[in-house]
Amino acid sequence: MSQSNSKATPAIRNQRTITLAIVAALTSSAMPLLGQTDDTTQTLDRVVVTGTRIKKADVVGQAPVRVLRAEELQKSGLNSIAEVLQQLSASGNSLNIKFNSSGNFGYPPSGGGVGAGSAQVDLRHLGSNRVLVLVDGVRWVNESSASGVSAAVDLNTMPMSMIDSIEVLEDGASAIYGSDAIAGVVNIITKRDMEGALLNVQRGQNWSEEDGENTSADISWGKRGEDYSVFVTASYNDQERVNSNTRAQASFPVPGGGLAFGSSATPQGRFRFNDPRNPGSASGNLALRPGVNGAPRYNPADPSNSASSDYKPFDTSDRFNFAPFNLLITPSERRGLFGQFRYNLSETTSVYARALYNERESVNQAAPEPIFIGFGAGTGGLADRVSISRTNPFNPFGIDLNATGPDANFRFLGRRPIEGGPRIFTQAVDTFYLATGAEGTFDAAERSFSWNVDVAHGENDAEQKTRGSYNIANIARALGPLANCTAPCVPLNLFGGQGANGQGTITPAMLNYIGFNGTDTSEQSLDVITGNITGDLFALPAGAASFATGLEYRRLEGSFSPDPVIVRGESNGVPAQPGGGKYDVKEIFGEVNLPLATDTAYAKRLDLSLAGRYSDYSTSGGESTGKVSLRWQTSDDLTLRGTYSQGFRAPSIGELFGGPAQFDAVITDPCNALSPTGAPINRPAGCTALGVPASYRQTNQQISVITGGNPSLKPESADSVSAGLVYSPSWSRDSAFAKSVDFELTYYKHEIDNAVQPLDAQAQLQLCAAETTASSRSVYCDGITRVSTGEINGFQNRLQNFGSVETDGVDLTVNWRLPDTNLGVFNANWSTTYVDDYIAKDPIGNIDPRTVGVERADGAIAEFQSNLDLSWDYSIFGGNWTVRYIDSVAEDCGEDFQGAGLCSNDNSQPVPPLPPGQLPPPSFNKLASTVYHDVKLIWRTPLINEGLTFNVGVNNLFDRDPPICLTCSLNGYDASTYDAPGSRFAYIRATIKF
Repeated sequence: MSQSNSKATPAIRNQRTITLAIVAALTSSAMPLLGQTDDTTQTLDRVVVTGTRIKKADVVGQAPVRVLRAEELQKSGLNSIAEVLQQLSASGNSLNIKFNSSGNFGYPPSGGGVGAGSAQVDLRHLGSNRVLVLVDGVRWVNESSASGVSAAVDLNTMPMSMIDSIEVLEDGASAIYGSDAIAGVVNIITKRDMEGALLNVQRGQNWSEEDGENTSADISWGKRGEDYSVFVTASYNDQERVNSNTRAQASFPVPGGGLAFGSSATPQGRFRFNDPRNPGSASGNLALRPGVNGAPRYNPADPSNSASSDYKPFDTSDRFNFAPFNLLITPSERRGLFGQFRYNLSETTSVYARALYNERESVNQAAPEPIFIGFGAGTGGLADRVSISRTNPFNPFGIDLNATGPDANFRFLGRRPIEGGPRIFTQAVDTFYLATGAEGTFDAAERSFSWNVDVAHGENDAEQKTRGSYNIANIARALGPLANCTAPCVPLNLFGGQGANGQGTITPAMLNYIGFNGTDTSEQSLDVITGNITGDLFALPAGAASFATGLEYRRLEGSFSPDPVIVRGESNGVPAQPGGGKYDVKEIFGEVNLPLATDTAYAKRLDLSLAGRYSDYSTSGGESTGKVSLRWQTSDDLTLRGTYSQGFRAPSIGELFGGPAQFDAVITDPCNALSPTGAPINRPAGCTALGVPASYRQTNQQISVITGGNPSLKPESADSVSAGLVYSPSWSRDSAFAKSVDFELTYYKHEIDNAVQPLDAQAQLQLCAAETTASSRSVYCDGITRVSTGEINGFQNRLQNFGSVETDGVDLTVNWRLPDTNLGVFNANWSTTYVDDYIAKDPIGNIDPRTVGVERADGAIAEFQSNLDLSWDYSIFGGNWTVRYIDSVAEDCGEDFQGAGLCSNDNSQPVPPLPPGQLPPPSFNKLASTVYHDVKLIWRTPLINEGLTFNVGVNNLFDRDPPICLTCSLNGYDASTYDAPGSRFAYIRATIKF
């Protein structure tokens, strides 16, 4: 366990720290090593293997490493590293171009921002911030995203043309690499050795819909000399947008639900106030009748009478469908330049330098920004205090609508100013990375040693420009007393909607006054200095004990600067404050590989590996981790292996120093009297204790949650176990049915303590409402405030060291190489991940609803994910057929959807009132298992000196749409798990060598 493990006493933790530090410094105690699936014992030159610093062939195969070659990336038809990695069976939920997130969610609690336009990788469903990304064994700079300071790497910062291979270590590796390597490591190996030039050009689009065009091109050149090598590449990628309104599945907030689950902020307007002239009137919940604008009539005696009033009781038919304004695929344009130079100073020493510059321009789009004002708006900011003066020339009600004070009568106004057009978020992200170093060998004491020194600096700078947002301070002034609205103020008309001709009452002059174009910026930098030495320590009967040890220093700095209007709290959208900080870490590590036996009766080879690392953080102090692994090759056919590792993850800059920000979460208040479908809800008993009136009905499901960093956070600690085997039966080699068959089976288990995350906001609200005593309520209700009418007007949900996360499962990989035939060479590769369990608990034992087989918060954890790749090669032709399988999952429909006929197991009537304490029967919607088919054909032509190759392919050949998700935030499906609707993607790629 790491130093921060709460299960160990302080004395034991200190003893472990001292012991591991001594082992690392003096005996080069080692960490678990990583290898490829090739477990032969042939003698090789010194090799570099992801997961260990020891450069020796004997360490190959001690941990599960999946290797993806450049050829596999190129023939996939995919256009980013992330798209490839996200299709691995062990991959979890992470950002990609299918997330249209900027204007819809605000600032997530992680402090990292929404990551608009970025693409990340997640392993084991533990989060992208728990996966370490390296480039040639050296850390890469995290993204800044223009909305926070992220703890994850944006893989769009690396062009595919620079990659020689990707090694994915599916095991904990903190003892080797330090923080962040809890779930695994992705090591990008760059091209360095090439002779001549290579040009790739690809064009593709969604076949059936004829949209989503993608164009990419890259050109590379390399040269080798007697003492040097040089490689440079330039790349370009342009992804066109796909609008949500082009797909039926994405055309409604809830597919099949029509406007029942649309927004209460409508172009006609929704109005809730108490009219003192007629307290019992229907003015408590009004909507402007369709087709009316200008100066609508209002009759305080009978406001819903069509003969004397243009208002009506607000109902489902008045809701606004925001979905058509969204994007299904976000547009992105990337340009990159990468170069690498190596020079041999002597036979034993070489130096290198590599540099990258990459820029991305991307766009997100959302429906016109809603204006919510009144004490029931629930924004927690200035909008909750905006009143409307009777002197406003457009106010049809003839009274002051006061949101504050003893005579407060103004509960809510929701107006969607579609006159101003959609919100547009444009990101410009620049990444610069420079690394240099030296490496070599030397002999001492009749032994050979290798060494290397690396120095790297990386920067990621982002700017996001927002168009279509509004200034709530100017809105308040334009609605207030007319005497206070002097130039440049223009009185605002939120009371007349869209007329029969579709022309709204908010004029360009009004829009110019209340609107603003914002600019947010963020940046992040990384400096790394590391030095390593590896070689043989001493001789043992079974072979030489080998070691690696080294030192590393890192400095990280990041900041986020929202637009000044946002900082002042005047933005009608989500507010935020600047945040940022820096920290550094000094580390010493070591590992040793001990051959215990070789060519004995019980072992062809038996190796024990140990690793240890001590890290001193300027923010959290010292942390130590260790790892032990055993590799037992019983014969040429069978190798058994197992590891136990301690891991940790230090809180990131955003998590520590992120300024207070707002996250607009879609939350169903359990104290609501009715669901959005009108079904009665059995309210928890705690609602009465909270003072929520029995008649309370939730006005707005979009509740503003205040998030932000927490400088008191402690590092996460983790225990990871893996055990498995590699079986290559000799009876299959050169047999009638195979050249060879290889089986690899790995069991994994990760346990994370002090996990840095907030309590799920929906779960927190439900737990708060369920508690009936003051002492138990304080655990979950602290930070949640309500007004007297029941609406939530404050929701604090800061980061904390939250309980634990446990997950375990099994990976199975089969490689089957068939004998050569007259029809060519056939191979099959099958990889499957089975997730047995995933449990997240809060500090007092409550279990988070996210688990295996469940769709939750735009992320599914399928019990099975499986990929089968069939390849064929014949002379100048080749091909691949890939089948991707995702097991079924279920989402909790909850009381909102019961009786609406949308849930796959619930077509019943609305749930009737139940006795106190009795919960309604569970209602789930099943997202059926999904199978995608991808095909590729290759033609290596004899043209242009036999250097021209064509790849033609179709991904999602049968145009399988994703299963409909009722609870997902946008577009009716889980964008982190499934292909987008209507995404049969056809492409052609030409490669020319010259």
